[in-house]
Amino acid sequence: MVTAVKRGCGTRQPVTTIRPMLVHIVFWRLADSSNGSPRDANAIELKRRFDALRGVIPGMTRCEVGIDISSSPESSHVALYSEFESRGALDAYQAHPAHQEIVAFLKTVRTERRVVDYER
Repeated sequence: MVTAVKRGCGTRQPVTTIRPMLVHIVFWRLADSSNGSPRDANAIELKRRFDALRGVIPGMTRCEVGIDISSSPESSHVALYSEFESRGALDAYQAHPAHQEIVAFLKTVRTERRVVDYER
């Protein structure tokens, strides 16, 4: 934890407390069809499932899912941007039963996955 300090008038006053956080970003390419549903329907279902995680996972401070609109050959179909209070919170999310349900669904619809985790 880092505390920024405002200087002036001979006093030192804390202004903000900055806590390092962990950012977790994932990109998926989905199969054209899976589970009897087309790609677009599976992308919407994936977004719905992640949206339902908000407020459920301790230590997850942000969860945002976007469905690609560019449809370029290089683009992924779905992106997840999430933030966690710590590496421990990310690890707990990975093991959480609600996340594991999404993982099971993803294994049936995805063809590719890319992930980046970094501290901010």
